[in-house]
Order: sequence, then C-alpha cells, then structure tokens
Amino acid sequence: MMASAALMTAACERVPDESDRPETSLEFPRPDRPVSELGSNQFSTETARDSRGEAQKVMDFAELTTGMTVADIGAGEGYYTVRLAERVGTEGRVLAQDIDDDALGRLARRVERERLDNVSIKPGAPDDPRLPDNSFDRIFLVHMYHEVEEPYAFLWRLWPALKEGGMVIVVDVDRPTDQHGINPFLLTCEFKQVGFTLDTLRNAPELAGYYAQFRRAATRPEPGAMKPCKGAAAKAAKRAAESGSG
Repeated sequence: MMASAALMTAACERVPDESDRPETSLEFPRPDRPVSELGSNQFSTETARDSRGEAQKVMDFAELTTGMTVADIGAGEGYYTVRLAERVGTEGRVLAQDIDDDALGRLARRVERERLDNVSIKPGAPDDPRLPDNSFDRIFLVHMYHEVEEPYAFLWRLWPALKEGGMVIVVDVDRPTDQHGINPFLLTCEFKQVGFTLDTLRNAPELAGYYAQFRRAATRPEPGAMKPCKGAAAKAAKRAAESGSG
C-alpha cells in the first residue's frame, strides 16, 4: 500500500497542474522561475527618466534611425512610444502594444493630443504580442519582460515579426524575476531556446539596469522541442561568457 501511494505521489509530481495556463500556451514549456506581478505602467516619472537620458541612450544603442518601423511592447503610458515616434519621423512607424486596456485608452488620448500620426495602437495578449509578420526593424521590451507569464509562447510568436536584420531590444534589471527584474544570463538562455541569438549585452546604470539586443536566428524550434531554462543554465551561460571574454 505504501509503495502504491509513493508511485501515485511520484506520478502527480511528474504532471504539473496546467489549469492556470491559457490553452494557447499549453504546447510551450512553462517557465522554470517566478514571474513578476504586473506593476505600475509608470516605471518612473518621465522627467526623471529624461534627466538620465534614458530613451535617447536606448535609441542610440539600438541605432534607431529615421524611417524605421518599430514596436513598443508594454507601452503603458507611452514614455517610449512618443520618443520613438519622434526619432523615426514621419516616414517611420511605431506600433504601441499593451495588455492593459485602460493604459491603451490613456495612450490613445495622448497620441491624439500630441498629433502623432505615425503611431498605431493595438492590444496584445499575455502569451502573444499579436504583431504582423516581417514588419519591424526594432521591437522594444523595456522593463516588462519579467512580467510575461508565458515567455516561451510570447517570444516564439514574436519571432516572425522581425524584418531581415531586425533586433529585439530588452532593457531590464539584474535581480530575481519575482522582484521586477531578470538575470541577463537567464534572459539570454530563454531567448536562445526560442530561436534568438544575443547580439549585444551591456551594463547601463543610466538605464537603471542593463541593455540586451537579440537577432533572429535562421530558424525557430518547434514548441515541443524547447526546454525551460533553469537557474543552473543561467549560471553556466555566465561562466561560459566570462571564460570567453578572458
């Protein structure tokens, strides 16, 4: 009887509860880490962020130029949206996306008030940014990736949206994922699992965190072939990076 109970317990442990996941994510691995609760749409005051030159620095790192088409994922109150719109100019386009309908409503009023004719607004889903294929030179994920509940599904569906030579830009903080940040080596591991390669990683105190830039790899794996990254994988990636730099 005790052996049977042990076998039943082991079987239960091997089959995680999927009831809290959207059906559209079930074929993808669940992240093997905590996920931050949704935070404020206002990471800091815009005046404070501009005093550090945050947006300008990120756009410079990303080599953003006039005429590009970009996406601002997790746009919130539009701090990046309005500055991206100015940088790409009238010949460029900005798609602002968020899963918070109230935030999108406020952003829409701001876009109208500031007459940003090169900005479009679109709601996303927690596991799908809902971006058109082959459309973007740059996709920005600023202080939001740690809140994505289904990162593997989300990134897999984001992958086709990049144009040839396009980049995904991540700005985040090196701290635990349930404290509104993510270790950069864990971030890199998760992106790699979905079919991205790291192009640039740099510490940037003026961004209150770090800057990471990813290219789309030649192919993306099938959802069932992905393995969730663990803390050990992130540490191994860090050791490999440090040994390579030496």
